[in-house]
Amino acid sequence: MYFVVIQYKTMLLRTIISLFSFFVLTASIRAQDISLSEIIKAEKMYDLHFSDAKRDSMLNQLNANLQLYKYLHGFNLPNSVPLPNWFDPVLPTMTFNTKQLPINWDIPAGIKMPVDTNQLAFYSIAQLSSLLRNRSITSVQLSRFFINRLKKYGDTLHCVISLTEQIGMAQAKRADEAFAKGIYKSPLQGIPYGLKDLFAVKGTRTTYGTPPFKDQVIEEDAFVYQQLEKAGAVLIAKLSMGELAMDDIWFGGQTKNPWNLQQGSNGSSAGSASATVAGLLPFAIGTETYGSIVAPSAVCGATGLRPTFGSVARTGGMNLAWTSDRIGPICRNAEDCAMVFATIHGSDVYDRASRTMPFNYTGNVDLKKIKVAYAKNYIDTLPDNSAEKAVIKNLREEGVQVVAIDFPSNLHTNDLLVNIWAAESAAAFDPLTRSGKDSQMVQQWQSRYPNQFRSARFIPAVEYLTACRLRYLVMQEAFPLLSKYDIIIVPSMADEPMALTCLTGNPCITIPAGLAAIGAAPPSITFIGGKLYSEATIAAFAKKFQQLTNYQQQHPSMFTK
Repeated sequence: MYFVVIQYKTMLLRTIISLFSFFVLTASIRAQDISLSEIIKAEKMYDLHFSDAKRDSMLNQLNANLQLYKYLHGFNLPNSVPLPNWFDPVLPTMTFNTKQLPINWDIPAGIKMPVDTNQLAFYSIAQLSSLLRNRSITSVQLSRFFINRLKKYGDTLHCVISLTEQIGMAQAKRADEAFAKGIYKSPLQGIPYGLKDLFAVKGTRTTYGTPPFKDQVIEEDAFVYQQLEKAGAVLIAKLSMGELAMDDIWFGGQTKNPWNLQQGSNGSSAGSASATVAGLLPFAIGTETYGSIVAPSAVCGATGLRPTFGSVARTGGMNLAWTSDRIGPICRNAEDCAMVFATIHGSDVYDRASRTMPFNYTGNVDLKKIKVAYAKNYIDTLPDNSAEKAVIKNLREEGVQVVAIDFPSNLHTNDLLVNIWAAESAAAFDPLTRSGKDSQMVQQWQSRYPNQFRSARFIPAVEYLTACRLRYLVMQEAFPLLSKYDIIIVPSMADEPMALTCLTGNPCITIPAGLAAIGAAPPSITFIGGKLYSEATIAAFAKKFQQLTNYQQQHPSMFTK
């Protein structure tokens, strides 16, 4: 999901324009490759029907198009080349505060080293930051502790693609030097973390989780990595992801759920969720096109923040679907997510869809004033003892006015999103499909990318653009309802709410919502932000809920030693 910055030559554009004109002008005198009978057969796939006269008149242009396609295929554009048409989730009537205020983080004083050092694995970022600032532990020691846990449990969970030990140790030493000088860059200074392995970092492989890219090295540093490096964070691992950001299966196996090793962690930010919940890292970075932060966070019992589309520049990461891809933190509690998001959010000149918006996080919300709704058409039919109904009950007992609404469910959002995602991803990996190297991928069944990419070649450009325009209508229809509320509560794995907010760009946070049963992760709930760029509100609301319930304090027993 995301693009690597490369240098372009203006000659390329001139060549395409001139050759396209040549093909159009000369197509009529070329030997025709497309026949009338082939047009008739093709029409059925596209729900079209033309008369014989219209078909005959199309022949010259279709053959000219064919020559252009052959020419374009000669470029084998790498995944790094951006799409110059970018999606903007902001509608004309929306207004936003644009002033960034200082954030005063609550770094607790007096945090002590645990008697059992293993307990460090589940300390919060704020607690670890306190230990580092008080010199109770060095960043080098803390990083070594988590590297050892990655080495001990990484193979068990199939969650690590590569350790970045050398990079991490150098960054940890620099963090310790800064602490020694009394320099405090951010709460993340000296804190180890992991990146989903679709982000470029100089000197490392960026595998996309699949054999065709297993040895790929991109000599660039992704925007999100640069932001974390500036904050003093310590990269110690690149984590597993489902192949090309689908599911939890990659060339190293299936990433496991730390609560039950017989189950997968879901995808595609599989390793980011699994490693964080198991205490192999304090936090990790994930990405989402359609559920890839929400789903593994829900399945593994993590706290995952999927920000507003465009809130974090995607430069230096894998492109999957240019109009839907976004980056967010996967942590063990909401305030940790806020700390990470405060560091990584922002735009750059290379990701034209990115936008720097304020993140005015205070960590506080007035539960009696905040406007909260729940999706009754997805929750009312659930059993009375469901986690979702318990969440609503808990909030009402604390004085929250939770109103019932019908969440939009008749807008075909799933079909629209999948169509747009399929067309864009097929373009992003066009050379992979035409080279035949897609046969090297692990996941070969019909619902996975090799077949999706091939099938998407037959999505007409007209229908793709129509789907994009219908997306705009969906945004217009959803905005008046969603924007009435600060928070909208939905089941984490409900497809239509997830798809709708992927289309509209709204943020959400997914958190544990109950006690874990034997052999299972805690149940989950998702709080959608009714307004764009409302990450500060949803993170503070989730923090308050976690303070009331402490469900986030549960950890899988097999990784507590």
